[in-house]
Amino acid sequence: MPIDRTDRQILAALQKDGSLSTADIAQKVGLSQSPCWRRINQMESDGVIERRVALLSRARLGLDVLVLVQVKLASHGWQSLPKFKQEVVSFPEVMQCFLMMGDVDFMLLVATRTINDYNDFVQKRLSQIPGVESINSRIVLEETKNTTELPLD
Repeated sequence: MPIDRTDRQILAALQKDGSLSTADIAQKVGLSQSPCWRRINQMESDGVIERRVALLSRARLGLDVLVLVQVKLASHGWQSLPKFKQEVVSFPEVMQCFLMMGDVDFMLLVATRTINDYNDFVQKRLSQIPGVESINSRIVLEETKNTTELPLD
């Protein structure tokens, strides 16, 4: 399904506030409610809209430590990558996991309550995954920008 200007406006409204009603979105984009609802349903069916979620405040939940973690594996065989991915996605501390090209194999975004919790995570969980060769951590001091909104223009 091609995405037109109206669809992009609908998506922009949903990215800013996923709790908007179809009537509110329709009003914002200049449609009546039924065609707006059909467009949203079609974009959900087509996988353009993957899911709707609530964005939580890490700070208010006490998750004060955010770390970018580079992981290098000892080997890159067909078995080591899937095994690592299977393990790492099961860890609730891992918010994002990316397979990388270059001098590291994976980049993780990890959130914990304290530095000690992060240390426990690395020592007792991450470093225990078979095939992990090295772990390099970068602690985030300040979030300058943090958004889930994709550029739609």
